[in-house]
Amino acid sequence: MSKFISIEEAVSKVKDGMTIMVGGFLANGTPNKIVDALAKSGVKNLTLICNDTAYPDKGVGQLIANKQVKKLFVSHIGTNPHTSEQMNSGELEIEFCPQGSLAERVRAGGCGLGGILTQTGMGTIVAEGKQIVNVDGKDYLLEKPLRADIALVGASLGDKAGNLVYRGTSQNFNPLMASAADLVIAEINELVEVGEIAAENVKTPSIMVDFIVK
Repeated sequence: MSKFISIEEAVSKVKDGMTIMVGGFLANGTPNKIVDALAKSGVKNLTLICNDTAYPDKGVGQLIANKQVKKLFVSHIGTNPHTSEQMNSGELEIEFCPQGSLAERVRAGGCGLGGILTQTGMGTIVAEGKQIVNVDGKDYLLEKPLRADIALVGASLGDKAGNLVYRGTSQNFNPLMASAADLVIAEINELVEVGEIAAENVKTPSIMVDFIVK
């Protein structure tokens, strides 16, 4: 069965109140065509899990600027003034997470783990309200796993079955997020036939991809 859907069909799967993960770092590696359409869709009250909020007119930053997001799990927000404005006004709930810990929380969600233990953030506001676990005399923060209803990932190269390759730094959060959502939609920049990608180069196998937007 073909996995191909239109951008409009992809966006229609995102409903009000859903939790979505979006790959990318400052819109590099982000499925930008899908996100652009999502920003025009009017869907609202989203919980967004991403590395950063990009720019007001680019990447997931558009969702923030349009006030389509109610809660945000993020590493940094410094490139989008709308994010800090909405945080300070109380319109947007933000849980900040150190970048490595954020990646590991997503990985834990994809692997079915109960969380990760890390010393990053100990003694800071990152630790507020979180459980501390002592292992062999050392204290660690318990960072709980993150999962989403839908993951939107951007692939540099993919085949018609949905095997994906991410070139350069576009790899960032994409492979992790593709493992940690109930539904995965991939936007592929360059499409090839099945078998044209060497198996050892596949970063996200087709079994993890539900739909493809070319």
